[in-house]
Amino acid sequence: MRSKFACIGVALLLLQPLAAQYRTALPGYRHEFPRDHFNHPDYQTEWWYYTGNLKSPDSHRFGFELTFFRQGVSRDPARTAAWELRDLYLAHLALSDLDGGKFYHSERTNRSGPGIAAVNESLGRIWNGNWQIQWHGEDQELRAIDERFQLHLTLHPEKPPVIHGENGISQKAEGPGRASHYISFTRLATSGAIELGNKRFEVRGTSWMDHEFFTHQLDSEQTGWDWLSLQLADNTELMLFRIRRKDGSIDPYSAGTYVDVNGKTTHLRSADFVLQPAGEIWASPKTGARYPMHWRVAIRKFNIELEAKTQLESQELTGKTGFAPNYWEGAIVLSVQRGPQSLSGVGYLEMTGYDRPVPFTK
Repeated sequence: MRSKFACIGVALLLLQPLAAQYRTALPGYRHEFPRDHFNHPDYQTEWWYYTGNLKSPDSHRFGFELTFFRQGVSRDPARTAAWELRDLYLAHLALSDLDGGKFYHSERTNRSGPGIAAVNESLGRIWNGNWQIQWHGEDQELRAIDERFQLHLTLHPEKPPVIHGENGISQKAEGPGRASHYISFTRLATSGAIELGNKRFEVRGTSWMDHEFFTHQLDSEQTGWDWLSLQLADNTELMLFRIRRKDGSIDPYSAGTYVDVNGKTTHLRSADFVLQPAGEIWASPKTGARYPMHWRVAIRKFNIELEAKTQLESQELTGKTGFAPNYWEGAIVLSVQRGPQSLSGVGYLEMTGYDRPVPFTK
């Protein structure tokens, strides 16, 4: 759902402002671009989420994640000074060295403030320290520096932005406002460089970008989710998520989107697809969580059956504090059968709530 809400647990647990200060995601929202690629301070929570599968000329394979989160702390109109704390900004950075068998990740948390972390539409820029997104027209330039690796990538959209859900919202639970406004670029041609240790890799590949903003989403009976972004070799894409409930059932608000070769979208309800683990489990030595490593997907109306597997099991992001939820987010490869046609594909898989329920219920 690209509901990357897993990463903002610190803000939710430590800074719980009155949600009544903020708007909720309701039907009828009219998206406007490029405005809606940037900040929505009237909503409490927002994120910009990039993942991708990349390869060097010698076929060295990488996956990456770069995510920026904004968590509203106060909408008090009397607090007008530049240094007033209105938002908390979090960011996650991860690199999967798929052929090297290594996973690197880092996180940072900063308050809003001049030169620290912000979103600025007039500059076309989103940043948290020296991690940033810079828009150049439709293209998006990503830069992120960690002591172990660096990313410098340019992403060009091959399809227009996708608006998920129905009537402008992606519903996640029963009731008004338990939803998000959810936008994706489902196929971004990507080129640039990765520096890892003392080695530089020129890379190309395909990325995916999610942007969501909302105030409420999950309810108290929902414990976690499984989310996939899938890019098939026939130039179609799928986004699927299933929400797990405390009683072990799958929530009926699980959903997805199919994107055809021309960018036309079809909303998928939970009854329209099958998304289930296929048996292989990786047990995290850090958290004890048991994550499914092999998934099966079936979508009858598009004659699609596929299997998704990871090439690197240890792609779990664990927070430095005990507050932020742990989650698994990693690159996957696809084996697709579409009628008589066999296809390949790549994607990303996110799994949350496997060690403990996510604290994103209100």
